[in-house]
Amino acid sequence: MSNIFVQDLCKTYPGQPPVMALDRIDLEVPPGEFVALLGPSGCGKSTLLNLIAGFESPSSGVLRVNQQAVHAPGPDRGVVFQEAALFPWLTVWENVVFGPKVQGLPKAEYEERANEMISIVGLQDFKKHLPVQLSGGMRQRVGIARILTLGSRVLLMDEPFGALDAQTRLTMQELLLSVWQKLKPTIIFVTHDIDEAIFLSNTIYVMSARPGRIQSKLVVPLARPRTVADTASEAFSAMKLEILNLIRHTHG
Repeated sequence: MSNIFVQDLCKTYPGQPPVMALDRIDLEVPPGEFVALLGPSGCGKSTLLNLIAGFESPSSGVLRVNQQAVHAPGPDRGVVFQEAALFPWLTVWENVVFGPKVQGLPKAEYEERANEMISIVGLQDFKKHLPVQLSGGMRQRVGIARILTLGSRVLLMDEPFGALDAQTRLTMQELLLSVWQKLKPTIIFVTHDIDEAIFLSNTIYVMSARPGRIQSKLVVPLARPRTVADTASEAFSAMKLEILNLIRHTHG
């Protein structure tokens, strides 16, 4: 059974001439899978993520999450953007509990979960801090904790570490792997970084240039759990070369 099912999905934007962003996208993501969407800028990765999130509607095709057609955003699907979309006037704690509080969930229920998620992302000592007092990586941790506290079982991540420096980016990748290992949410992770896609995911969908199509589906041969040492392994290097050759062939 697929958590996310996409078949013959197309997205065209009106204009003179119309712009086709996605062309006949097919993919299936089982519950608890970690999938990376890899491709060049402008290939439709973020558009596909927005369609799954319910921010946009497809021009044609089938799109279901948890067996239900997607017509709008929902708390079952949490989105993490490149820049953490936090309320700057609220503390870490207030940002994390904002969603379930607005939904009217029982306070005891969401406070217990919020404490657990804040602990998992390593921010238990920063609950009273405002976003301006946090680093970029810490703000992204707040965003992840907020989505998990809301109960989202699907995480849609649009290059969430792209604006971070190399060291912080690696730290956040390791944190995300730890969160996924503990909670097993379904993750679709958009990136144009081959190393990041291999290090994080179970399956990589390589997309073509616009109009975006799925060119290849690749299974990452690295065992779990993973460490930074895996990035220096022969299997990692071989897969990176395979993807580079695939992209070179696809884009000339």
